[in-house]
Amino acid sequence: MLWSLIKILAFVAFVIAATFGALQLMDMEGGAVITFAGKEIPLTVLQIAIGFAVLVLLVWLGLWVLKFLFAVLRFINGDDTAISRYFNRKSQQKGFDALSEGMVALASGDGKSALAQAAKAGRFLDRPELTNLLTAQAAELAGDRKKAEETYKTLLQDDRTRFVGVRGIMNQKLEDGDNETALKLAQKAFELKPKHVETQDVLLRLQAESSDWAGARSTLGSKLRLGSLPRDVYKRRDAVLALSEARDVFDDDNTVEAREAAIEANRLSPDLIPAAVMAARGYIEASNTRYAARVLKKAWSVQPHPDLAAAFAEIAPNESAKERLTRFTALTRVKPEHPETKMLKAELNIAAEDFPEAKRSLGDLYETDATARNLTLMAAIERGEGADDAVVRGWLTKALTASRGPQWCCDNCQQVHSSWMPVCSNCHAFDTLSWRTPPASEFSMPGGTEMLPLLVGSPNEGDADLPVVVDPGTSDIDAEIVVEATSTPK
Repeated sequence: MLWSLIKILAFVAFVIAATFGALQLMDMEGGAVITFAGKEIPLTVLQIAIGFAVLVLLVWLGLWVLKFLFAVLRFINGDDTAISRYFNRKSQQKGFDALSEGMVALASGDGKSALAQAAKAGRFLDRPELTNLLTAQAAELAGDRKKAEETYKTLLQDDRTRFVGVRGIMNQKLEDGDNETALKLAQKAFELKPKHVETQDVLLRLQAESSDWAGARSTLGSKLRLGSLPRDVYKRRDAVLALSEARDVFDDDNTVEAREAAIEANRLSPDLIPAAVMAARGYIEASNTRYAARVLKKAWSVQPHPDLAAAFAEIAPNESAKERLTRFTALTRVKPEHPETKMLKAELNIAAEDFPEAKRSLGDLYETDATARNLTLMAAIERGEGADDAVVRGWLTKALTASRGPQWCCDNCQQVHSSWMPVCSNCHAFDTLSWRTPPASEFSMPGGTEMLPLLVGSPNEGDADLPVVVDPGTSDIDAEIVVEATSTPK
């Protein structure tokens, strides 16, 4: 608004100045006389000024005419650059307009229109590195995979666009499920642009899926050196790859190499539960139970887990329930308020048939954080204390619809896995499994949970009590098995 006002005021000032100057020239006395062919032509001062302005204009126009004539003469002599620039500007403008319209159509999702504009731009512009890029992306958006692949192959011939061509064909192979070819293309793309983060991630994922753990660790190291990965994340993922490599060695029954690889994985990331379990079992095979216990206790102090308890039990498999209860004190005194610690103590006391202590160990966990596991433990405790079958079945009824508690869950797609693995089996993401409670899912039964006692059955009076013994480290106890175990034989 202010700028428009300034321009208006400047124009008015110019008009006033011009008018004032013209009036001054008209009022000035004197002038000039031009004699031509015996005739005298008198001129006023204003006429002289106007004639001078017209003369300047004619000289300017004459210079442009001479410039054009020189361009024509150069064209006749074989130099067409000057005249071609003169006549081809409009053609180039059409090409760039088509290119910009194609990019807008591509951004808006109109693949067919973008493809048509790309073809138009190709006719007017001699810039294949630009028009081919637009053509390839427009063809993909329009669903013309054959056209897109042909264009990507054309891009491979130019050093400036070779990476784009390799990456485009790689993405097509990934969509087709041809991971073997996609892996080779990802390696080539990584060679061309090692700093490209997306290419790094694709290469790492494909190497992990193909169990190329050595190659994946090399790629991970490159990500660290190039600054695209924090050091703490690198240490964790390198431990995951080392653990995966160790598991492959275990499958080949190379116990010494497996033990060393597992210990290396645990050293890289002591809080990685599968690495701690595998390292502990390697120490147990080497009869080094002291180191095995140390590894498990360190991992338990970070995150208690039933697999750690199961491995800790393997240190002395033939001990009695009382001896095991005493030895497990090394674990249960660490993080005593953690739900896993409480359930572990309850399981150990149930195995030792100390049911009152098992109930005290469990505390109010069945109320504050009810899961199928701790509710089933309450059923076993009530059975051990001689409670009526109706009470036991009541706890089992609650366990049927309760949460299963923490499980190996993918942070990317929420897929639940029965055991840990480096790559999610559903979304194929790398190192996304964590031990946590998955999002609650809807579970409905006719009439709600109130109908469950009728479905389970009524208690039988006069039946003898049958205590349930639960092994430490059991993560989830199936309710149907417990129902069968707690039922009185006829």
